[in-house]
Amino acid sequence: QVQLVESGGGLVQAGGSLRLSCVASGRIIATYGMGWFRQAPEKERDLVAAINWDGSNSYYVDSVKGRFTISRDNVKNTLYLEMTSLKPEDTAVYYCAADVNWKPTYSGYREEYAAWGQGTQVTVSS
Repeated sequence: QVQLVESGGGLVQAGGSLRLSCVASGRIIATYGMGWFRQAPEKERDLVAAINWDGSNSYYVDSVKGRFTISRDNVKNTLYLEMTSLKPEDTAVYYCAADVNWKPTYSGYREEYAAWGQGTQVTVSS
C-alpha cells in the first residue's frame, strides 16, 4: 500500500508561485502514473495535471497550461507541482494521487487513481 503526503500549500497573492510536493512511502512509485487533482468548495475533484511513469508524457487542464508544471523524481519517490502566475480561481485543496496499475501513459480518469494523499490547501488572494 502506497501512502502519499502532500506539502507546500499556503496563502499567496495573485500572481505568486507555490511548489507542491507529494512524498510517497510504502511502495516505489516509479511504475505508477501520478496526478494532481484539486477540489474547491462545493465542486467536484478535478484533474489538474498528470504524468506517466517515467515523466515522458504529461497532461494539463486548459486553465493551467503554461502556468503549472508537473514533474517527478523517481529516485526520491516524489511528485511535484510547480504553480506560477496563480489566480484566485486556483484556490482549492490539492491532492496527489497514484494510478497503481502500470500503463505507458497517464490516466485522465479519477476512478483509475487508487491511492490519494490527504490534500494541501492553496489559497490565492486577489
